[in-house]
Amino acid sequence: MLLLTLILLPAATGAVAWLSPSARWRPRLLLGIAAIHVAGTASLWWTQDRSAPEGWLGVDALGLVVLTVVSLVFLAVSLYSLRFLEHAKVQGARVFISCLLAFLSAATLVALAHHFALVWIGMEATTLALAPLVFFRRDRRSLEAVWKYLVLSSVGIALALFGTFFLAAAQVEGRPLILGDLVQNAATLRPGLLRAAFVFLLVGYGTKMGLAPLHSWKPDTYGEAPSPVAALMAGALTSCAFLGLARTVEVMAAAHQAAFIRPPLFALGIASLVLSAGFMIGQTDLKRLLAYSSVEHMGILAIALGIGGAGAYGAALHLLNNGLIKGSIFLAVGNVVLLSGTSEASATRGVLRRAPLTGILLIAGLFAVTGSPPFGLFVSEFTILGAAFHAGLTWLAIVMLLLLAIVFVGMARLILGVVYGTPEAGAGPVAEPFPLVAGPLVLGGLVLILGLYIPPVLQDTLARAAGALGGGTP
Repeated sequence: MLLLTLILLPAATGAVAWLSPSARWRPRLLLGIAAIHVAGTASLWWTQDRSAPEGWLGVDALGLVVLTVVSLVFLAVSLYSLRFLEHAKVQGARVFISCLLAFLSAATLVALAHHFALVWIGMEATTLALAPLVFFRRDRRSLEAVWKYLVLSSVGIALALFGTFFLAAAQVEGRPLILGDLVQNAATLRPGLLRAAFVFLLVGYGTKMGLAPLHSWKPDTYGEAPSPVAALMAGALTSCAFLGLARTVEVMAAAHQAAFIRPPLFALGIASLVLSAGFMIGQTDLKRLLAYSSVEHMGILAIALGIGGAGAYGAALHLLNNGLIKGSIFLAVGNVVLLSGTSEASATRGVLRRAPLTGILLIAGLFAVTGSPPFGLFVSEFTILGAAFHAGLTWLAIVMLLLLAIVFVGMARLILGVVYGTPEAGAGPVAEPFPLVAGPLVLGGLVLILGLYIPPVLQDTLARAAGALGGGTP
């Protein structure tokens, strides 16, 4: 019952927010549902054996990690939206809040679905829920961005549907497309159809993740979407898309197809790192910079899945860290946009003088998102690199290190210039309301804690997630 409530309550509340004539209560309704969702998700950490009708829904380790990312980032975005809706003078807050709640419902469905058709339905619903919010400014550039987002996402989700059909055709025993039955009867799956399913699902969900060369929707979409929406896309939506791919890897690992999946995962992962590193050098827009950072980290996750072993543990930990820090840094950049009216670096210099807390969040976010100690991404990236060396993939680890160094230089050049640069004449300090800094501060603080200490319950969950992916602990 709890699982169905977590899925249906946001959807029902979104309908209420749409129908309600009171604009005053909608943001508070959004925040209330977000808090309830976090409480329900927290309870699942202690009762992970819950399931729903006929195995279609359930809680496993990897799904719980994704659900936690979605819930925490959504809570931060909801709190942020209390003031964002005032500062940005949003026309049509009814649409904004209703679509956010619809997204929460769809993303929760993806995290809890143990049926591949439900995963597909949830991913398609996330696309439709966020598309109206990308068209926020209602100008030519936002129209172009939402069109590209819809077209490429639709192509990706169509390919994922073909992959789902191939997976069903590969199945000989068990209930159709139920994850547990597919894994349990993996030895009986038809190899040719199973491999075809993996290719289509990799390309389909890889497009939603933003893996190169399927990434081209990301820079425009993240650049034009409101910052809280971009935070949800980079922190929660990509985590859900990764889960769709990871579910496929679970089946492939159980069917002893690791040798087949490794080359395409490495190819897309390295391509993502190369492309993101190249476009970060010389980048002039903060939100587009973070879009390429998202491409980079999706590439790291793909590589980690391909490495296997301890790399699977690193992937689960990296998924958690990346989702949280992307939510934090996008919301911090949102403050910069509210401050200056743009995300262009040339017009946003001197943030530390004008908005000290936002400046500190940007500096911390820079070091966190580039995998610097003592933040959690350092631990997860170190684990993935260690797994590559241990697996005899020295060349891969060296290539990753070189590309990550380029990424650090590109991000540091732009962000440090924005933080420490000289503000424009007449630009003085501004107030930083609690809702605009509390969310990113908490998310960033969690990533810092995960770099210093991983609680035993989380270690156990990550180990079980790695085991499902055919890997193990470091």
